[in-house]
Amino acid sequence: MRIGLVGFAGSGKTTVFNTLTGLNVPLGFGGEVHLGTVKVPDARIDTLSGMFKPKKTTFAEIVFSDIPGEHGAEQKGLSGKALQQIRDQDVLALVLRDFDNPGLDRAPDPMKDLDAFATECLFADLAMIERWLDKSRKEKKDPHDISNFEMMKATIEDDKPLRTIPANIIDRSKLTNFGFLSDRPLMVVLNRSETDAAKPMAPAMLKRLGELKAEGMVLSASVEAEIAAMDPADQKAFLDDLGLTESAASRFIRGTYHLLDLISFFTVGQDEVRAWPILRGTHAKQAAGKIHSDLERGFIRAEVITYDHFIADGSEQKAREVGHLKLEGKDYVVQDGDILHIRFNV
Repeated sequence: MRIGLVGFAGSGKTTVFNTLTGLNVPLGFGGEVHLGTVKVPDARIDTLSGMFKPKKTTFAEIVFSDIPGEHGAEQKGLSGKALQQIRDQDVLALVLRDFDNPGLDRAPDPMKDLDAFATECLFADLAMIERWLDKSRKEKKDPHDISNFEMMKATIEDDKPLRTIPANIIDRSKLTNFGFLSDRPLMVVLNRSETDAAKPMAPAMLKRLGELKAEGMVLSASVEAEIAAMDPADQKAFLDDLGLTESAASRFIRGTYHLLDLISFFTVGQDEVRAWPILRGTHAKQAAGKIHSDLERGFIRAEVITYDHFIADGSEQKAREVGHLKLEGKDYVVQDGDILHIRFNV
């Protein structure tokens, strides 16, 4: 999963990046995109790895990109380079300043910044839709596709992002190559001072996030970056002082999984114990394809044990004996924590 961090000048975007990744990218690094890979913590993988003692343990991963440039209200528009860098991401994380910055002339106004960024994404998408419609009408393309794009155009003209269009209304598999910005899942990160880090978001901001179909979280990046660099044994005390129960990285990952409606299934063995993130509602055959395309192509059955049953039984053999190992077909909906073994033939 690729998550692109974007934000205004002075929002603390790079500090948020450092907080989430544990890196130490210097501020004001220029036009280069910096990447940081983070393992998604999962106590179930730790437990399974302890049981199997595999040669390799693989957690799910998130790749964060610190996208350079001042996005939204601070400039005339998104540059072509910035647009492409943002479109390459699976999720957008917009960092909003909600703290006083002596180096900036204006007071923090996260609501204004959020609306400015949302509007700029709408304009970029609208321009692309209008170009597609002009060309497609001349070429007399599929009327159904044209109708869908006209509906998308009307949605944007109603000041609503494309992500607000329900999945049963439009086939998003046909939109993959367009990289529409307002259709990207959006996580809004409200970056505050240390004293306000534990305060909840204002009702007006929560309402606006609901209208945009976005998730939100609050953090104090400057403080949490320092905590992230500490020995894990010392981190809890400092988080307690902030009135927080878990780190910014953990809260961000949990929020992103909720935003994308992700779950994890597991594969286990002496060679590797691994977590595989998938969308909730994924069928067994599709899940097999996450492991390898041959498994999806030659899918026969999936052997399935729930994590809880496996831990209670202590082994695959015991789970089989007591009837907790199930054979499921291609249409089985994989559940969070399922341990899968795919039977296939190619």
